[in-house]
Amino acid sequence: MPSRKSVRSDSTSAPELGSDDLLLKRLVRWKKTAEPFSINLGELAVEQFNRDIRKRHDKFGKLAEAWNTLVPELFAEHCYLATFARGTLTVNVDSSAHLFELKQLLLSGLEDQLLLACRPAGLKKIVLKRGKAGESW
Repeated sequence: MPSRKSVRSDSTSAPELGSDDLLLKRLVRWKKTAEPFSINLGELAVEQFNRDIRKRHDKFGKLAEAWNTLVPELFAEHCYLATFARGTLTVNVDSSAHLFELKQLLLSGLEDQLLLACRPAGLKKIVLKRGKAGESW
């Protein structure tokens, strides 16, 4: 039986001695440095602002405005609008004494005023919680 020689024509086979150009082309692909990835930082900051901060501002903007106008300054210093989801505004109050006083103020008619003022924003309920000012999200 005649012997069979396999002829390989892979691109991975060793280059011939006279093909320096081919060898250089292959080496260039591996030796060349990648171009630096450049991104405009201003565009990235605007994207971040539009994605995160604007959404929060749109959500809390009208609520915060109504809260600041209707709630006395004494309580506003000790309260923090924590979350607003499904029509429920959660407010963190920094001490139990202020929590009690604010609850009494809301029951005396302030809650109805806030609900009426913030109805277009979707406010249906206000929940007060004991927590640190600035603790949320």
